[in-house]
Amino acid sequence: MSEPTGAARRRGPFQVGDQVQLTDPKGRHYTFTLEAGKQFHTHKGAFPHDELIGAPEGSVVRTTGNVAYLALRPLLPDYVLSMPRGAAVVYPKDAGQILAFADIFPGARVVEAGVGSGSLSSFLLRAIGDQGMLHSYERRADFAEIAQANVERYFGGPHPAWQLTVGDLQDNLSDTDVDRVILDMLAPWECLEAVSKALVPGGILCCYVATTTQLARTVESIREIGCFAEPQPWESMIRNWHVEGLAVRPDHRMIGHTGFLVTARRLADGVEPPMRRRRPAKGAYGEDYEGPNKG
Repeated sequence: MSEPTGAARRRGPFQVGDQVQLTDPKGRHYTFTLEAGKQFHTHKGAFPHDELIGAPEGSVVRTTGNVAYLALRPLLPDYVLSMPRGAAVVYPKDAGQILAFADIFPGARVVEAGVGSGSLSSFLLRAIGDQGMLHSYERRADFAEIAQANVERYFGGPHPAWQLTVGDLQDNLSDTDVDRVILDMLAPWECLEAVSKALVPGGILCCYVATTTQLARTVESIREIGCFAEPQPWESMIRNWHVEGLAVRPDHRMIGHTGFLVTARRLADGVEPPMRRRRPAKGAYGEDYEGPNKG
């Protein structure tokens, strides 16, 4: 049985072509690709790549300036934060939430719109495996080119489960029996009719938006289309902690707002969503409100 795509690059001694992440004594990271005969240079000296080729992961190398660097393969969260960018990347904290709450499983058939720089595509491909299907749509050809290069660099070549289409999802979507749809775009409500036809009953729609205005319109549009269960909106934040002896406190900086997430389950055809029991707050909708897609 062959290994899953990219798995061989995640274990064993360092090899030519591997990505290496160096960590200096101050915790700063430096990422490069191993090449025979090359040298890695820092302001604290240099060392030859050959010193790491064949060495086990977790080795320590010293530069000509006698500064020690810890050498490890970058984790996927490290890789996506350092990859070349065309558009902003989906941060690891949000990608992890998408994988969990959109219930991305091995073998899943997933449609993604808004590829950006390929960050979320990499997470999705690793989750669905070689037997799944990820069809990604990106309207900008330059972003698609950057994303493809980033994904193939991480996996060591083309991924067998990935198809990338340049164009608008609502104009090009031909996939059927889709398990999950992930929309990372400015106006996900424009694609609801198209993706509702592609999703299987019980399938999950997950939207990633940046502003409260987008969040409100996305949630109200999902309710209005009438073929989804009640949408669930949320955001996540991460706060690291400083632990040094008796000095235990939260860091002064944290990864705060990056985006909002909304998930909703596809209902069976012909089924109306159950009546919402929770009443909105008084004044939540003005007297002239006609729905998110009116006016």
